[in-house]
Amino acid sequence: MVYKKNYAPKKGGGFAKEQKLRIMVMGGLEEVGRNMTLIEYGRDIIIIDMGLQFPEEDMPGIDYIIPNISYLKGKEKNIRGVIITHGHYDHIGAIPHIMPKIGNPIIYTAKLSAGIIQKRQEEYRNAPKLKFYIIDENNKLKLGIFNVEFFRVNHNIPDSFGVVVHTPVGTIVHTGDFKIDHSPINDKPADLNKIAKIGAQGILALMADSTNAEEEGHQISETKVSEELEKIFEKAQGRLIIGTFASLLNRVQQVISIAEKFNRHVMIEGRSMKTNVEIAHKLGYLKIKPGTLIESEHYNEKKYPDNKIVIIGSGAQGEQNAFLVRFANDEHRFLHVKEGDTIIFSSSVIPGNERTIQNLKDTLYRKGGKVIHYRLMDVHAGGHAKKEDLKLLIRLLKPQYYIPIEANHYMLRINGEVAESVGIPKNNIFIADNGQVIEFTKKGGRLTKEFAPSDYVMVDGLGVGDVSNIVLRDRRVMSADGMLVVIATIQNKTGQLVGNPDIISRGFVYMKENKKLIEATRMKIKKICEDTDTKSPAFDDFLKNKIRDQIGQFLYQQTKRRPMILPVVIKV
Repeated sequence: MVYKKNYAPKKGGGFAKEQKLRIMVMGGLEEVGRNMTLIEYGRDIIIIDMGLQFPEEDMPGIDYIIPNISYLKGKEKNIRGVIITHGHYDHIGAIPHIMPKIGNPIIYTAKLSAGIIQKRQEEYRNAPKLKFYIIDENNKLKLGIFNVEFFRVNHNIPDSFGVVVHTPVGTIVHTGDFKIDHSPINDKPADLNKIAKIGAQGILALMADSTNAEEEGHQISETKVSEELEKIFEKAQGRLIIGTFASLLNRVQQVISIAEKFNRHVMIEGRSMKTNVEIAHKLGYLKIKPGTLIESEHYNEKKYPDNKIVIIGSGAQGEQNAFLVRFANDEHRFLHVKEGDTIIFSSSVIPGNERTIQNLKDTLYRKGGKVIHYRLMDVHAGGHAKKEDLKLLIRLLKPQYYIPIEANHYMLRINGEVAESVGIPKNNIFIADNGQVIEFTKKGGRLTKEFAPSDYVMVDGLGVGDVSNIVLRDRRVMSADGMLVVIATIQNKTGQLVGNPDIISRGFVYMKENKKLIEATRMKIKKICEDTDTKSPAFDDFLKNKIRDQIGQFLYQQTKRRPMILPVVIKV
């Protein structure tokens, strides 16, 4: 793509020679999830992906986290489009929250991704109707000053694309989530010829997936997974239960196809799993023979013997309320673990979930099930490139600069080392943090010290961004040491305490078993109330602060715990 040095300014744009290309990754450079990238030149902005991140262990009550879009305030009219690389929630999950705030620009994405996005949007009744432009690997778009095209990649969901953005200072390639699979299931192989042709035109910078960069070798093919699954189907005498991610639609197709080969009926369990299968089947991405699927409420062991049943469900990460957890704990209305069941965990373990998954396996084994997971057999192929896949992509594209994305910081570093091993100069590898501005001109690129706001925006129920670090700190305190509510009733005229203070303990101590401590605390509160100057103009607040400070200190001396103290002063 060739641009003249001096060109007439276009609507919404500026002069090429006067502008800098700015890239900001608003989420996904310090975590797995919350993926969102801004590419800005003059008064033109495009956005690639708009995902969510699931909460960490120290975020009690938080549903998920989305990117901070403060940088875009006042620039809404400059946004030329939103490009979605594929339909996973860590790339689409923030759409209902962010799109209304940025003017609801057109979303450019593949048909399956659009279907999943639209279905989720139905849950947000006040959100605007989204505008879609359906793309495939052959589309070429003009979005403001940017010329955009796409190339097909493999992932574990169909219709995954890499993005090529031609700018006045050079071409940027964003891989999205990808792996290289020469024999995928329910998908075409990655278009390596097109990728090589794009590389031959000259690439300024490659932004590449880092999620599996620490793993040696090539990612195994989905065909290998199918071969292993068939071996299990051949030997299994009882029911087969497959636990996987709700979004791993290629795996769902594999299991359904093998089940049909072995004359087994299939039940799909889990709300998200059912929704995704319904969308993909309706759009033609899943091929299912009539009569293959049955509903669990119609399941009859006499009509459908164990050796003719396969159940596919979510919950292989031990997620609360997911199918596999409810199944193991006898909380499902129709399905329960029984002797002879073979349960396959067809997913890798997300770091931090190890103990939860182990407990789930223990429960399944106690009830007679047999568990098979990816460390025993190749029953899962990851969706992300390993080291050799990354090296192949870098060699094909031959970028001048390399920007690892989509992972924790240490994974970005390892991805950078991979690039360095195949000839990318160390100074041309930019390991950025969330929000850090990467700047390019025709003279070259640099990692600046400028940052756009990229702190967490937490979603809790209907609240978006209203849970601060202070609120989270309070939740952590309550989860660790509980809380103590102190209710003091005061005479309005005299300021005297009426009766004894009431105490309510939640998560601190069991009051019936700690009567001496509670009574001592009550007497301490009573003395504080009696010693406080009732004529003070801020008597209520002063009394509350004294109770909070002195009772907190007293209880720590007695128990070495720091419960949250909530004083309530009632005037009568």
